[in-house]
Amino acid sequence: MTKIAPSILSADFSNLEKAIALCQSSGADYLHIDVMDGHFVPNLTIGPVVLKSLRPKTDLFLDVHLMVANPGDLVEPFVKAGADSITFHIEAVTNPEKLIEYIKSFDKQVGISVKPKTDLALLEPFYGSIDLILVMSVEPGFGGQKYIPESTNRIKQIDSHLKELGLRKQVLIEVDGGIKLTNAKMVKDAGADILVAGSAIFNAADPYAVIEQFKNV
Repeated sequence: MTKIAPSILSADFSNLEKAIALCQSSGADYLHIDVMDGHFVPNLTIGPVVLKSLRPKTDLFLDVHLMVANPGDLVEPFVKAGADSITFHIEAVTNPEKLIEYIKSFDKQVGISVKPKTDLALLEPFYGSIDLILVMSVEPGFGGQKYIPESTNRIKQIDSHLKELGLRKQVLIEVDGGIKLTNAKMVKDAGADILVAGSAIFNAADPYAVIEQFKNV
């Protein structure tokens, strides 16, 4: 079954505990935590203090996505706050290998994310040393955007290359941006293992039913 990672960026920030309880009870697999610094992307979201307050409320896998200019500075604070996985943007670092090793030193899973227009070839040297590739199917920085159609071929390219290298079981493909029930099957069939969905879940009349439908895609 497809793994579902609700993005709390689209949840009601005045009652995140309720949002987490919803995800927990409805069978979500991950909680996706979008961290934005107002520099790498124009928006500003949450920091380690918020994650630390959420950690005791759930045993779900906390999937932290650092959309920040200096991700290395935030790795340890988010690890200490309770993150299970740290994903950084390849565009934000000059030495990805060093940062990968640093995240792994905390015994956490590590992912690399790419913007919609970033050359996928930049990922290739690191396929063997990461756990996850996060394909942004919108420009990062804001929730509620429409899925960029070209993202489907990018997912297929990554899936194909990982298979050629014999790494497909080792490295998961996560997709974030404009994911709806109307395109979830297409994205999954392209090779996605994990679907990040925000507004499609938290703005729905029945979020429980939507999560169940996502998982059964």
